[in-house]
Amino acid sequence: MIENDASLSSRTDRDTRPDRHARPDLAGRSALVTGGGSGIGRAIAVALAECGAVVTVTGRRPDALAGTAELHPRIRTVVGDVGDPDRAEPMIETAVAGTGRLDVLINNAGVGVPLALGRIDPEVARRTWATNVLGPTLLTQAALPHLTESRGSVVNVSSTYGIKPAPGHSLYGASKAALEQLTRSWALELAEHGIRVNAVAPGPTESEALLRMGLSAETIESIKDQERQRIPLGRRGRPEDVVPWVLALADPHGWVTGQVIGVDGGYVLV
Repeated sequence: MIENDASLSSRTDRDTRPDRHARPDLAGRSALVTGGGSGIGRAIAVALAECGAVVTVTGRRPDALAGTAELHPRIRTVVGDVGDPDRAEPMIETAVAGTGRLDVLINNAGVGVPLALGRIDPEVARRTWATNVLGPTLLTQAALPHLTESRGSVVNVSSTYGIKPAPGHSLYGASKAALEQLTRSWALELAEHGIRVNAVAPGPTESEALLRMGLSAETIESIKDQERQRIPLGRRGRPEDVVPWVLALADPHGWVTGQVIGVDGGYVLV
């Protein structure tokens, strides 16, 4: 399974990170995080709420979303699939309800199934593109009037595979490469409105993704061990490795736009 990652001219890959304590003040602001039922999305949602924001998390699994909501009183949930074009407007409406505004949009939801060319199923291809590319596009478009009013920010969650080729990952990697190109294009388009658009690109990161693929515990551990051996810093990522970078990009006083920041332990380098 593929999780998220990093880099070239518009990317930075560092072994340092923003001060965990220098968090932005988001009191009175509102954020929407897709794919917030676990992993990176859950960690981002909790961190935004701790910064003072009212946070709406979306996802397809009600129980998982409820688990996220239990972690902070400022987290609300809305069940829905970002890959469904009819859900974009209702998700934005839910996020705006109560506060009357939307300041931060985190396009985190993503799917990826390793398939070599010759074995790619059309339905898997459709779902990958719908979730990783069309979903963020329509959701950001629906959020545009509110982000324009708040001069807000968009943070897309990409992956090392958006730039790093790997056998069996062509479809997933292409979808993340597309998301990074959307990031740069939107940054130019929306700068005149004061909206900043950036992305983070995590490397292999601890989450429930491999488990949800139905793999055995032995297979999962084997995959993780192989990944550890290929990461220069010697370990898989943790959601908390990614969170500080997302918070920095979500800061309403930020001056960064159009960037893709690699948070991958050097994985993109090998």
